[in-house]
Amino acid sequence: MNSIKQQLVQARQAKKAMNMLTLPQKKQLLQAISALLVDHQDAIITENKKDLDRMDPQDAKYDRLKLTRERIQALADSVIDVANLEDPTDKVLLQKTLENGLQIEKRSVALGVVGVIYESRPNVTVDVVALCIQSGNVCLLRGGSDAWFTNSYLVSLIRQAVEAAGINPDIVQLLPTARELMGELLAAKDYVDILIPRGSQALIDFVREHAKVPVIETGAGVCHTYVDETADLDKAARIVANAKISRPSVCNALDTVLVDQQVAGPLLAKLAPYLAEHQVEVYADPQAFQQLEEVGYPHLQHATAADFGREFLDLKCSVKVVGGLEEALDHIAAYSSKHSECIVSTDQAHIDTFLHAVDAAAVYANASTRFTDGGEFGLGAEIGISTQKLHARGPFALEKLVTEKWVVRGDGQIR
Repeated sequence: MNSIKQQLVQARQAKKAMNMLTLPQKKQLLQAISALLVDHQDAIITENKKDLDRMDPQDAKYDRLKLTRERIQALADSVIDVANLEDPTDKVLLQKTLENGLQIEKRSVALGVVGVIYESRPNVTVDVVALCIQSGNVCLLRGGSDAWFTNSYLVSLIRQAVEAAGINPDIVQLLPTARELMGELLAAKDYVDILIPRGSQALIDFVREHAKVPVIETGAGVCHTYVDETADLDKAARIVANAKISRPSVCNALDTVLVDQQVAGPLLAKLAPYLAEHQVEVYADPQAFQQLEEVGYPHLQHATAADFGREFLDLKCSVKVVGGLEEALDHIAAYSSKHSECIVSTDQAHIDTFLHAVDAAAVYANASTRFTDGGEFGLGAEIGISTQKLHARGPFALEKLVTEKWVVRGDGQIR
């Protein structure tokens, strides 16, 4: 294929079909998609294995790419969760009558044609489809080549459900992964209403720099946890360990531990067994290195400047000892990607200062950053975590896949 023009035209034409769907029809369609995912688990895993076999198991993307029965069931459940959410469109956001008698309403409407560019996350395929259907948007999916077999099969199941419901299947399309076709998508302002890149910082930067279509970014996550001198250290060790270990390849996983110098030794001694169990490679500043060396931590490296502000996406993290809250805030301001940041403390004044001062999409006190997720926040699925400030910030979920339309009713008024 040397052009995606036909698919772009089909997507624009399919907007009419999406606009005609009622909420019960959307719910029924999503229920059918969920059922197909469950019924075809074996086939999905077979196709997924074709992609996995082409990837190095040590690659940080391997875990993101992998689908298991448990993950497929979770995807199917998330589709049902989205189906049970309230329709975000056609809501009256403002209503008033002017002195001249004009009746004005501001209503929420679907964005239109949503293009999502992402890497080796086949779960994104299902999440985006569910969110776009429930919010009345046509979706164009441009996944990575490393997930081609999985995405192709998932989209074939979804389109099967759409066709069975008597709906134009072009409301969901998978675009080819050829690099030379990316430019055509980025320039398709006559056909695509919004582009959403999800993946590495390099991908996001490329889309932002080259797109003529408006872009909403879902940013990379460089996430910190600061343990202050008043923290419950047992609780702090569990929080840090969970944030790093539970699923290291995702954007809300911890990258840097900041620990107050007054509790650095005791905190790192409590944390070391958790990290050692999972062979976490620790890049430590001089003071943290000394403390971890004293307790015999086996996977230890001297940190370089490049190890701070680094999104590891792996069983690796950096550790820095700081002189207090102000130094921690300064470090986060310098190195944060504005995704998710946490303080572990029992000092309410410190907590309030941290939550107010840190510029991030999600800020935490005494809880793992791993909760930054549309599902965990009760929003159903998500397209990604937006770290920008226009239109959407934080979990980019159903409620943000809309824009506004002004509806004005009159009786002959002229200006």
